[in-house]
Amino acid sequence: MNPRIFPIGDTPAGTSLEPAFRTARHRNLLHMAIAACLAVAFGISAAEAKPLKVFILCGQSNMQGHARISTLDHLGMHEDTIPLLKAIRNEDGSPGVHEDIRIAWLSGSGERTGPLSTGYGADETKIGPELTFGIVMHQQLEEPFLIIKTAWGGKSLHTDFRSPSAGPYEFTEEQIAALKGRDLDIDAARRTRNEATGRYYRLMLAHVKKVLGNMADYHPAYEPTQGFELAGFVWFQGWNDMVDRGVYPDRDQPGGYDEYSKVLAHFIRDVRRDLEAPDLPFVIGVLGVGGPVSRYTPAQQRYSAIHQNFRDAMAAPASMPEFKDTVAAVLTENFWDHQLSELRDRMGAINQQVRQAQSGEALSREEAEALRSRLEKESFNDRELTILDTAISNQEYHYLGSGRIMARIGEGFAKALFSLMD
Repeated sequence: MNPRIFPIGDTPAGTSLEPAFRTARHRNLLHMAIAACLAVAFGISAAEAKPLKVFILCGQSNMQGHARISTLDHLGMHEDTIPLLKAIRNEDGSPGVHEDIRIAWLSGSGERTGPLSTGYGADETKIGPELTFGIVMHQQLEEPFLIIKTAWGGKSLHTDFRSPSAGPYEFTEEQIAALKGRDLDIDAARRTRNEATGRYYRLMLAHVKKVLGNMADYHPAYEPTQGFELAGFVWFQGWNDMVDRGVYPDRDQPGGYDEYSKVLAHFIRDVRRDLEAPDLPFVIGVLGVGGPVSRYTPAQQRYSAIHQNFRDAMAAPASMPEFKDTVAAVLTENFWDHQLSELRDRMGAINQQVRQAQSGEALSREEAEALRSRLEKESFNDRELTILDTAISNQEYHYLGSGRIMARIGEGFAKALFSLMD
């Protein structure tokens, strides 16, 4: 299997490409044909006439990335992630700028482009998996490439990213009963849902096609005579589907999320069809907030069946025969930082103890802070307090806003995708 280079031929039936994309695609193919002839005439090797690789990253808030740049310091506190930190930063500690790797990043706040560095997360103060994905992929490829990233927070696969071949969203019996119970117009609810269905799939596709139709604007290494190659797609989403008991009423039962697997399989097929890349390597970032369920705390255990069922459903398309050797599932639970969550829980217990003391004993602010300081000294050593101050910047559903977790996830995506590529 080879990553798909755009072929000469007509657009598949049922696929509508924007004129700019079609024009650029055919010009790209003509230039590639000319380049091939020149390569033969002048003895240029195929390796020297490579098309520019393009990787697509897509999903919701965790693909956006909510790890503050400051939390990257935590990578330097663990031997296994020190090499990643050295690759991210210059020797003086400033963020590295990777000129060979360019990014075209579209989210709710608009488009951001440029050489890969920190600041391409949910906002300019954050990172997502794109940072180490690009760095680690470049270490393996040793050539320039472009990342196209599209992500929007709070979006589902069942509706927002639903792709055409999955068909219209159908309300479950439970949802219809709930609408009737609230005396709402079911037909109006269906129209509203139909209008929302697939909107973000279309936005993602439009952005990808816009960039592919104007490649010279996005990467200075792009040569029309060499063309470009769609080399891989990474999908990192899931939270809004996992928590939606209306769409998945049997989510705590085996097979309760089977519909997610079906819609994701349609998504993969449609992405490949609409981008004319039938063998496009595809990585599924399986939601892994909290780590493996086997290590859940007693407080987390009530969610273990739901979480495991959903993770199994997310990973399922990678085991489908039609996707053999072209789709891989990356279990992001394996990159969870258990020390971080344990330290956070321990600090949460102290906060609760201080609040109880304040409400029961009418402590002054100074007395409450003195109590907190004493409890922290009794419960944590200096290294643990430094980690707490450094490593967490968001909630658990955003992987604690941890740069170390997000960096390892990006690394995992790059290695998995590279393994699917020849």
